[in-house]
Amino acid sequence: MDKPADTQFHIHELLSRRWSPRAFADRPVEREKIQSLLEAARWAPSSFNEQPWVFLVAMIDYPADHQKLLSCLVAGNQIWAKWAPLLMLTIAKLHFDHNSQENRHAYHDVGLAVGNLVVQATAMELVVHQMAGILPDKIRECYALPSGYEAVTGIAIGYQGDCKNLPEPLRERELAPRSRKAFGEFVFSGSWGHFPDFL
Repeated sequence: MDKPADTQFHIHELLSRRWSPRAFADRPVEREKIQSLLEAARWAPSSFNEQPWVFLVAMIDYPADHQKLLSCLVAGNQIWAKWAPLLMLTIAKLHFDHNSQENRHAYHDVGLAVGNLVVQATAMELVVHQMAGILPDKIRECYALPSGYEAVTGIAIGYQGDCKNLPEPLRERELAPRSRKAFGEFVFSGSWGHFPDFL
């Protein structure tokens, strides 16, 4: 099922085609594609080139690992994410290596790395669904996160499946049209709330 963005202005096809389905096909993600996803993330920009991201990865081909990571998601996400052949958790390193000071851009930089991963996934005909619904304390316990590292998000990756396999409330959300805020709600110039004339 395609759900291209109804854009006001032209954007790259990889960006307009990307969306976040919950239905995954019963098909593994090839090893070389997983490598490409993580390579794309690796080359994201970051403050002081700190690269403050860590990816915890679990493939469905390794059931114990997959179940362990799945258990770190909130129950509502486990319902559908259990079918994703590739699950990830993103972790942020909160202090700089070069001076041990707080890196207040760490979460931003983790997001940039995931953004790269998502575009790469779309280019390879994979779909990605990111999740805020994770259990940070359980993640810390299950994966023995060191001090100074914090769990950020969960990610489900695979080939798109048929939404008819989802329970009804999720199927309805899957079929719902996509929407975005108008430019006037988030683009300002000169002063807060002033929409720029050049747009």
